Amino acid sequence: MKNSKIDSLAIVEPGAQIGNDVTIEPFAVVKANVILHDRVVIKSHAYIDGFTTVGADTVIWPGAVIGTKPQDLKYRGEKTYVEIGKNCQIREYVTVNSSCGKESVVKIGDNCLLMANCHVAHNCVIGNNVIMANSSMLAGHVKVEDFAIIGGFTPVHQYTKIGCYSMVGGFSRVPLDVPPYIIGGDVPFRVAGLNRVGLRRHQFPLEVRLALAKAFRITYRMNLRLSEALKKIEEEVFPYPEVRHWLDFCTTSKRGLIDLGGITKKSCEESAETADEIESFAENG
Repeated sequence: MKNSKIDSLAIVEPGAQIGNDVTIEPFAVVKANVILHDRVVIKSHAYIDGFTTVGADTVIWPGAVIGTKPQDLKYRGEKTYVEIGKNCQIREYVTVNSSCGKESVVKIGDNCLLMANCHVAHNCVIGNNVIMANSSMLAGHVKVEDFAIIGGFTPVHQYTKIGCYSMVGGFSRVPLDVPPYIIGGDVPFRVAGLNRVGLRRHQFPLEVRLALAKAFRITYRMNLRLSEALKKIEEEVFPYPEVRHWLDFCTTSKRGLIDLGGITKKSCEESAETADEIESFAENG
């Protein structure tokens, strides 16, 4: 607790483990089994409960409620956990429930931004560098991979996966798995194409973007069965790690891929992602 600043009006129960240079503001509540690593900031009126660990340099803003029991009728008081990574921003009135099922964990990775009023339910796993915009909501058992972005006011169905570097538009509804590297949204959800701006910003090489473009077209634009599409990708697309991840994600999807089979001629004309478009984009900007 060296150099930590704990306001006299904060409630920190005996047993809580407080790192160095931690700040706990007035009227915040930190319960007995909580672990706060170095330089964590707990703002006024935040409430941290349960077996919750907060990584170094993370800030939890006013009104956030972390580690309370899951909103699941199967929960019987078993010991479960919440783990929040380093350098996260958990903004106002975010709720992160504890998990359901003995020794299970809700995980939020490093460098994540959960904007105001977001909700993370039991048994969710969020990767690193994820952004959840205001009032987006994850139901139980959702998995969000690294660098994904979820737009505001978007609910995500139980057991759904959202792939890495994907971008889900605001005011959408996500009942099925969202493949990595794509962009889409709306109700019902429509896949618009690759997240080409995101891929370029993250400095994916042109050859990888071209390969992903081909994998995307085979999966979403050729009216093939998914098994046929995946076989064609294996045969025709160079197996960069990103392409392998696309194949693995699609192969292991249990809920099914979102918008697959729901592509109309109009939507193809409006949003089809071609290799030529990516190459032109890379060369010109």
